[in-house]
Amino acid sequence: MNSEELNWLLQTIRDAETAERFAFAQYEHGRISLRVMAHVAWERGWINLTTNLFFDAAARDSTVKTELPVAIA
Repeated sequence: MNSEELNWLLQTIRDAETAERFAFAQYEHGRISLRVMAHVAWERGWINLTTNLFFDAAARDSTVKTELPVAIA
């Protein structure tokens, strides 16, 4: 699914919060790529420019892990 198709689907959802949850669920299930998710999230203001630059760089470099490690104390 490309960003145009995802944006079209998101326009059919009236509640912005529900649209955001739907898009993130599609990404988590592998139905949309990281690049598409970053593009749509940036367009809709779900993430800031700095975060978008990280996702864009990660999408271009397939060796970069997109999951951040979590430290448990």
